[in-house]
Amino acid sequence: MIEALKKSMYNLIVETSTKLPKDVRRAIAAAKAKENAGTRAAMSLATITNNIKMADENISPICQDTGMPTFKIKTPVGVNQIEIKKAIYWAIEEATKDGKLRPNSVDSLTGANSGDNLGAGTPVIKFEQWENDYIDARLILKGGGCENKNIQYSLPCELEGLGRAGRDLDGIRKCVMHSVYQAQGQGCSAGVIGVGIGGDRTTGYELAKEQLFRSLDDENSNEQLKELEEYVMENANKLGIGTMGFGGETTLLGCKVGVINRIPASFFVSVAYNCWAYRRLGIKINAATGDVTEWLYQEGEEIDFSEQAEQAEDKVANKTREVVLQAPITEEQIRELKVGDVVTINGMMYTGRDAIHKHLTTNDAPVDLDGQIIYHCGPVMLKDDAGNWKVAAAGPTTSIREEPYQGDIMKKFGIRAVIGKGGMGPKTLAALQEHGGVYLNAIGGAAQYYADCIKSVEGVDLMQFGIPEAMWHLKVEGFTAVVTMDSHGNSLHADVDKSSLEKLEQFKEPVF
Repeated sequence: MIEALKKSMYNLIVETSTKLPKDVRRAIAAAKAKENAGTRAAMSLATITNNIKMADENISPICQDTGMPTFKIKTPVGVNQIEIKKAIYWAIEEATKDGKLRPNSVDSLTGANSGDNLGAGTPVIKFEQWENDYIDARLILKGGGCENKNIQYSLPCELEGLGRAGRDLDGIRKCVMHSVYQAQGQGCSAGVIGVGIGGDRTTGYELAKEQLFRSLDDENSNEQLKELEEYVMENANKLGIGTMGFGGETTLLGCKVGVINRIPASFFVSVAYNCWAYRRLGIKINAATGDVTEWLYQEGEEIDFSEQAEQAEDKVANKTREVVLQAPITEEQIRELKVGDVVTINGMMYTGRDAIHKHLTTNDAPVDLDGQIIYHCGPVMLKDDAGNWKVAAAGPTTSIREEPYQGDIMKKFGIRAVIGKGGMGPKTLAALQEHGGVYLNAIGGAAQYYADCIKSVEGVDLMQFGIPEAMWHLKVEGFTAVVTMDSHGNSLHADVDKSSLEKLEQFKEPVF
């Protein structure tokens, strides 16, 4: 039984990491159909659908950030939960070795990466007993970019753009609308939110995340919550944040709300944000044999993106310029770029995330970065039979985490371009203007599309930080991104934030 159970859990992990469920595919296809051809949103969704198709074909991670694996398991009375845990641990380790998961378990004190996704508290496994005779096992892989946009409100409170949110359904409505606004494009919108009303701080967040295990197509049995979900879905998409925060018609793909009791002194509204790469699947397991008897989330039509995915290089219409860059890049080349330009990169770039940026503040760079490009990316890497590194998945990480360091490092080492997702803040924008730099926004979650652009791994430095945090030397061809912050003080992210806040203000008056 244990060997079959191991295989079942391994297959659940692989399918969850590499293949989006049917309901999410339908929601993405519907979002794509709403966008006007030739817009940045349309280009982003073309890249996303192409990436989904490539992940299907390659059986590789949809997004390189496979997050904190979180299992929700219901077992018949008498089933040995210790054996299930052992099977999950084995499956997690094997899936990591096979490049289906990125090694993401890091010691919170030392920063050391365990390398196998196992460690204190990793993975998360929640058990519940029930009276059915089979095991129900569900898994969600929620990446750090969207996890960081989770938010919890304590009512009553004052909300930017919306004013006071009280301890009632209308106050809850305001919190949910604000949660979508504050996420902007940093959580890889268009996204899905799970909302937990009530509980304490811990159980409120747990309830919010539990809502993400629901199908996008289900209907809330609570009429008030059903009305709230429908209201949010209609109106959050009027904020104009759009895919990747580029603006557009679709900001939210789903909203699911749950409620539990609270104590009189506390009133929490907790929101769990999930990106478009909404990776959650489930299986029914024979409790006696350990074999899978049924896959869950399989209802309804399946969208085959291989039949309809457009080339991700589809052009943005009208005023957009297309520029080819190859490092080393001069300041003159950078000063010519403006927000909205589409840039295609050939040649070298170097990955750098949190550990690298902190390291570079007090140490020399391992390579000459003058005129070079830094890519905010923690790839999934594997070695081939000859011992050479190959990229299995390589989409951008959320850039705002590097805001305390980025401008100083660019000026210190002469870096001319930074690639990431979600944009950066005023300190970096000022440095781009002073130094002659540019921020390029890649499409969050599109790990297969960008991995295909990486033609070789030329080297690696600082491996002591672990695979996701090391500095990888990547030779790329046809790597496309959009200028969203330029050297003239312009920021698309600041513009969208301002315009979406103005639109948020129209929802200030009571509705419920």
